[in-house]
This record gives sequence, structure tokens and C-alpha cells, in this order.
Amino acid sequence: MTIQNYRTPSGKTLSLEIADTFWKRFCGLMLRKELPEGCGLYLAPCSSIHMCFMRFAIDAVFVDKVFTIQKIATHVRPWIGVSLCLHAHGVIELPDGAAEEYGMKVGQRLVEEE
Repeated sequence: MTIQNYRTPSGKTLSLEIADTFWKRFCGLMLRKELPEGCGLYLAPCSSIHMCFMRFAIDAVFVDKVFTIQKIATHVRPWIGVSLCLHAHGVIELPDGAAEEYGMKVGQRLVEEE
């Protein structure tokens, strides 16, 4: 499992698990019980998500190739939620409410930490 850390607009660090293969993207967060605070899952390439087989709500942050936020879908509900952003290269799945906590807004950029 590859983990990369990013600085959010609020200055907090976000640890992202990278899902960059078909199988990792397919599995995503399905069947997991939770996503720990301060952590997220980055699916790339990916421009849409579904919530089938999910157990908890999430925030979905769609980003381009340089991690500029293109769209934020908050409180995406398990089983019935779906979201799409045609201009996105990837999507960051976060715990429900995390996008607001991190001060994320469309047009802002997440910066990879060294």
C-alpha cells in the first residue's frame, strides 16, 4: 500500500492511500467499516464514484492531475450515493465532513509534502 501526505488548504496534513490499479480502484472503500481521521483514499484515474457496498457516508473531492480541486461532493450516502466530475483526473474519498474541516474549496490545490 502506497501512502502520500498532502498539505490541505487549512495547513493540516492528509495521508492518502493511493489506489492506482484497477483492482485497488475497484475495491476502494467497499466493505471497510470506517476511514480513520486524517486519512483518505485517492482513486486515479477516476472521474466518478458509486457507494454500492459502502457502510458509511463520505466526502468526495475531485481533483485534476496537479491536485487542484474541481468539485466537492459532501455527505455522499452509502448504497444510494453517486457523484461524477468529467474534468477530474482523480477523486479523494474522505470521512464525512472532512472536506469542510480541511477548509477545502473548488479552485484550491493540495500540495504534496516531502
